[in-house]
Amino acid sequence: MGVRNVATFLSFVALLCSIPMIGAGIWLASKPDHECIHILRWPVVILGILILLVSLTGFVGACLNSESLLAFHLFCMAILISLLLILIVFAFLVTRADRSYSDVGREYKEYTLDEFSTLLRDHVTSGDNWGKIQTCCAQSEVCSELNQQSNFSASQFFLARLSPLQAINGKSENEILFLTGNFGLFVHVQSGCCKPPTICGYQYVNTTLWVNPTNPTSDPDCHAWNNDQTKLCYNCNSCKAVLLGNIREEWRKANVVLIVTVVVLIFVYIIACNAFMNAQTEDLFRGYKQGSA
Repeated sequence: MGVRNVATFLSFVALLCSIPMIGAGIWLASKPDHECIHILRWPVVILGILILLVSLTGFVGACLNSESLLAFHLFCMAILISLLLILIVFAFLVTRADRSYSDVGREYKEYTLDEFSTLLRDHVTSGDNWGKIQTCCAQSEVCSELNQQSNFSASQFFLARLSPLQAINGKSENEILFLTGNFGLFVHVQSGCCKPPTICGYQYVNTTLWVNPTNPTSDPDCHAWNNDQTKLCYNCNSCKAVLLGNIREEWRKANVVLIVTVVVLIFVYIIACNAFMNAQTEDLFRGYKQGSA
């Protein structure tokens, strides 16, 4: 197979790699928590689009048999692979071991800020950034949706398993809606932003009304809780923690796509570099022979 055909095939493979990456980036960007944390929203999409464009330059270079364009293609792809590796390392830091826990009698998880990477935690929870994120979360009406389930008993609420793959056998239609459907947002955000921490001992009245804490000094978030529907626990550390927990689970899923993509791209890049250097060597020898003749 000639160098031109090799370059065309490898550019096509790299182009195919960019498609699932762009898809994963769009999926991440569509998540409610990423709408509030802009720095995490678009890097995967942007990097995927850049890989797509650089792959197209490889096509053009192969079709025109342009060594300079192919060299530019390889140079840019090396930079993009390096950036992708950095992004994967960042994703690993974001998605390190889950140390969330469940209290006795509660199916939903509780989170603490200490379990997250310092870099991400400091960025999200810093005063200026959290003020914007807090406003965004409040405007998203995530907690106000719980008012639609105000007829839930305390036992039904406490046994709500905050997982997108909740088993729904034996549940009523309203419970199924609560545990899945639109209430999929409750997977994390509602567990920390829409209710007080369990340790405070608040008495459940309905999904967004809690009274008479039995242990109000156990956690600073106990005093941060407010039954005002515009405040609730949006300024609680638990709200910040579950938002980070949601991001962690989403990036774990996206990271699978990123790892597969970078492995294929590195393999393709090595083959492309070898083909390019072999072509350069052949041209050098051809010029030497012609000069000798």
